[in-house]
Amino acid sequence: MVEGGMKCVKILLLVFNLIFVIAGAGLIGAGAAVQLKFKDYFALLGGQFSSAAALLIAVGVIIFFIALFGCIGAWKENHCCVMIYAVLLVIIFILEISAGIAGYVYHGEVETEVKKMMTETQAEYTKSAGDKAKVWDTIQKEFKCCGVSNYTEWKPQFQNSTTQVVPKSCCKPASNCTGSQADINADKIYTEGCLTKFETFVKDNVFIIGGVGIGLAFVQIIGILFAFCLARALRKEYEVV
Repeated sequence: MVEGGMKCVKILLLVFNLIFVIAGAGLIGAGAAVQLKFKDYFALLGGQFSSAAALLIAVGVIIFFIALFGCIGAWKENHCCVMIYAVLLVIIFILEISAGIAGYVYHGEVETEVKKMMTETQAEYTKSAGDKAKVWDTIQKEFKCCGVSNYTEWKPQFQNSTTQVVPKSCCKPASNCTGSQADINADKIYTEGCLTKFETFVKDNVFIIGGVGIGLAFVQIIGILFAFCLARALRKEYEVV
């Protein structure tokens, strides 16, 4: 009877490991997707909002090795391997919860941090044609917006220009626009600010990180229980022998 129960737990653990590997691939995919989305805005955001995504990718890679270790331990019915596997699952569980919490913590800080970063980098737009200027151009083109709150915030940055009052990236497509006051009067530029749209973009992606990390962590509890049950059954079998 004990042997039959152990066999059942063994099979369930092997099945869980298959699911675990698929989930690991999902973690890598979700983390990589968020990293790619933030890639164009790294000069503005830095690594603050992508670090949790990087942690998910790292955990996803580690999961593949842990799942292999668990399969070997369950198949060989090795008590030591199964116990090590269970402990590793607990460690990964803690890392996933950490990534999830980090995601939700960053989610709450998005409004303050993004506004601060956008305001600071906007002031440096005309001083440098580097990454910060490029990321602003990308944001304004992608989100069809202009400035932090509205287009008028660009005027101090172009006070030394005789014609241009906003970046060309504020121009609507195919409008033959140069960012002049005449273009604003002719409705050739976007007038809505970028802050709300960009905040929503960052929040949505940070929320994905938190949801994936915490969601998989709680599914993983099943694997931890199976592993400890199998380890206990194996120990009892050794004691009987």
